[in-house]
Amino acid sequence: MRISTSTLFSEGVTSMNQLQVNLAKTQTQISTGRRIVNPADDPAAAARAVELNQADAANTQLAANRTAATNTMALGESILGSVTTLLQDAKTLAVQAGNATLNPGDLRSIASDLSGRLQELIGLANSTDGAGNFLFSGAQGRVQPFVEAGGSVSYQGDEVQRLIQAAPSRQIASTDNGADIFMRIKNGNGTFQTSPNPANAGSGIISQGRVLDATQYTANRYQVTFNVAAGVTTYDVADVSGGAPVAVLSGQPYASGQAITFNGIQFEVQGAPANGDTFDINPSSNQSMFATLSSLIGSLNAAPAAGDPVATAVFQQGLQQSLGALDQDLNKVLSVRATMGGRLRELDALQSTGEDLGLQYKQTLSRIQDTDYLQAISQLNQQQLNLQAAQQSFAKVSQLSLFDFLR
Repeated sequence: MRISTSTLFSEGVTSMNQLQVNLAKTQTQISTGRRIVNPADDPAAAARAVELNQADAANTQLAANRTAATNTMALGESILGSVTTLLQDAKTLAVQAGNATLNPGDLRSIASDLSGRLQELIGLANSTDGAGNFLFSGAQGRVQPFVEAGGSVSYQGDEVQRLIQAAPSRQIASTDNGADIFMRIKNGNGTFQTSPNPANAGSGIISQGRVLDATQYTANRYQVTFNVAAGVTTYDVADVSGGAPVAVLSGQPYASGQAITFNGIQFEVQGAPANGDTFDINPSSNQSMFATLSSLIGSLNAAPAAGDPVATAVFQQGLQQSLGALDQDLNKVLSVRATMGGRLRELDALQSTGEDLGLQYKQTLSRIQDTDYLQAISQLNQQQLNLQAAQQSFAKVSQLSLFDFLR
């Protein structure tokens, strides 16, 4: 078989070009640290690398979401910590106001202090995050949630919790709406509320009461009526939920501070109720923290001078109800803080899992697309040797001709 000179040149150049291409590719792999320079280098691995990069990017975004939610919740929890301290201080002042040695001027001074606390509470409830969004306005981040007008505070936000995607299949609330925290707090003992009739003429005071057996309690409206005849005081209890009273207890002897028990609930009345005085027991309803402080301030400002037992009983009753309401406020805030703490712990766990997952993605990507330097350098040396051999061989072959043998 005869091979022409042009064929020798063509094949030699093609071979050296391919060797140079392979050498350049290996050099690029070493310089970039990537084994897959072009998808054509390893189509299956390239496709897998794209999938892993997308998954890693999504995981990175979820990590950013979790960090944002953690920061927002940590700020909210800190604000509620301040609210807790404020309510505890208000309760301390309310207890102080119960000191019988204080005169109306002293009580008005406490009321002035509480007025400042009320404004502080409104400010805390209207707290914002670093981006200017209100923390407790629900989904209406730019709407101020609490507005004071006409001596009362109203909620302007919505009932929505802001949810953040914390994991591929998990959304977590980063905020709590202010209506749940500050407005919807059950009064009384959280189950029922006791209160005297404003027209009472005696000095009787009713306690907040308690539930002894929830299975016996029915959320009806009850009324306790006192009867005084010939120096003897008795009381009747009637269910007044349906209009016409239905007797529950009748003609029971009264002793100040003695427990009154029926239908699974219990409370006490102290003092000397007048004939015809009544006390109501109603299912608990919602009362805001702001209304609780305002009511306490009103009671302190209206405190009577010593010597009027009926007015003193009204004052002490208002003070007692405010203390009970402050307890409910504290329980509410502590409950919300507990749920926030649970969500923060979950975010920490998800963040740790996300970091582990991100590390796995990067390790897998490294195995797929990163250069094995030992192998690549060895291959580079071999390719350089092959190219040199090809160049020297081509140089020798290109000099061969019939005329060299004829000389």
